[in-house]
Amino acid sequence: MITNPYTGSWAGYTTRLLRNGTGGVGPLWIHLGHAHAIAAAAAIRAELDFEARVPMWHGDTILPSLGMACFPATEPFSVATVRGVGGRYFVSAAETTVRLPSNPGADGPGWRSIRRVRSQAGSRRFTLWLDDLDPYRGLYEPIPPDRIPGKDFAKWQLLIDEACRLIAVHLPGLARIMPVGLVSLVPKPPELFRNPSASTGEAFGSAVVGLPTDGAALAATLIHEFQHITLGGLLHLVELSEPDPRERIYVAWRDDPRPISGALQGVYAFFGVTAFWRALARAGLDSRRAEFEFAYWRRQTWHTLRALRADPVLTDAGRRFLDGVAERLGPWQDETVSTEAKELAAAACRDHLAGWRARHLRPDPATVAEVAEAWLSGRSRPPVTADETGLPPTPVPDGSWSHARMDLIRLTVGAATPPLSPDEQRAVPDATAADFAYVRGNFREAIEGYRAELAVDPDRPTSLSGLGLALSARGPHPAARALLHRPELVRAVHRHLRGTTPRPPAVERLASWMGQLVPG
Repeated sequence: MITNPYTGSWAGYTTRLLRNGTGGVGPLWIHLGHAHAIAAAAAIRAELDFEARVPMWHGDTILPSLGMACFPATEPFSVATVRGVGGRYFVSAAETTVRLPSNPGADGPGWRSIRRVRSQAGSRRFTLWLDDLDPYRGLYEPIPPDRIPGKDFAKWQLLIDEACRLIAVHLPGLARIMPVGLVSLVPKPPELFRNPSASTGEAFGSAVVGLPTDGAALAATLIHEFQHITLGGLLHLVELSEPDPRERIYVAWRDDPRPISGALQGVYAFFGVTAFWRALARAGLDSRRAEFEFAYWRRQTWHTLRALRADPVLTDAGRRFLDGVAERLGPWQDETVSTEAKELAAAACRDHLAGWRARHLRPDPATVAEVAEAWLSGRSRPPVTADETGLPPTPVPDGSWSHARMDLIRLTVGAATPPLSPDEQRAVPDATAADFAYVRGNFREAIEGYRAELAVDPDRPTSLSGLGLALSARGPHPAARALLHRPELVRAVHRHLRGTTPRPPAVERLASWMGQLVPG
């Protein structure tokens, strides 16, 4: 029972309530009393005779790692009695008794089991709990049970089988150790075009995972979370960086700046994801998709790793850790992929970074005013300060960001017969006609579309970077350089001009002028 992931999350949550003297979800005695439920579950597994009083949440009594006895709820929080007599076990409350099945892993009258999925790929065996009952399975605080229907459980079984087979065949070294470090999944509903997942160091061995679209997506997610879990265990033993909560580092897997601790976690997690897609690409499986994902993640993970290796708050252990990752990840940057995968990955990388810069970097107001004055005075070139770098980011975003272009790219590389069908186009949230044109390769139409979007809203980050991408796709262009490499300054100067002159220039015209000083 000590190794149950949710024993750790329960202990962490309850300890914080005691230490901070704050209220939580439900009364404190419920959380303290959960220790009785853990003991009762251990006694059942040991086949002991016993009797214990355990907490009951809204009529539900959890026995961790086994299941839940369900009663009519008469009050939010109360107590039930668990008894073991001669190998038979009962939970009683409100003059009702639920008898546990002889196999607690099966459902029965008044009893919901914590279901388990077993998969085998060659000689490798994988066992994963799908825990939709334990109140401490959430990341931050207790959550109510949320039983997934049988048809969804069957989907999970099929996808887990496929994911485990892919990992066992293509990353056999990882397959040997994953069953030790990943033992439980908390299933969540699917999210369109997303593979949401999360884990916490307190619930070692567990991950919250949304229902994916296919086995490859699930395999990448399981590897991602296993890497987090592994690094979380290492961090209990050694510090990789000095404490530094500043949100200051660009990472491709988030739209906001991250502290160094989060960036380190992400590098290790996406190093594993990169290895998975590399293995599939080398095997020729789902080649367009695998090559794109490999090309994208190797580049983005390497970008962040290089920035972290120079960070002064790293410890010696942290530098050795990143050096070890770099020994593997570095040579992958030169491995051959298709021209399509390389170009799409490079564009997607530039797109996300430009959007991040536009939303999270704030140019010096004096620089903005100087550049605006140079424009208004008719100078042929902007002042050299227009190319300044090293701006500190802010975690507060200036504007929203859309993932529609990346979603469309992934639909394209995953399609058997490109280009995108009309139905697929309409299914992508927030995608515009310009986005469709860009991903289809109709760059002239995309340019006109983004120009029209900026005429309506010159501040829209997605349109700024979209115009930069479409212009650069047709060849070197000063406006593209400015929009992709200094979008925050272009936007700030254009805002300044809109507030000081009745006829401000079009964003593209200003960007072309400013792009004279921006390297490609």
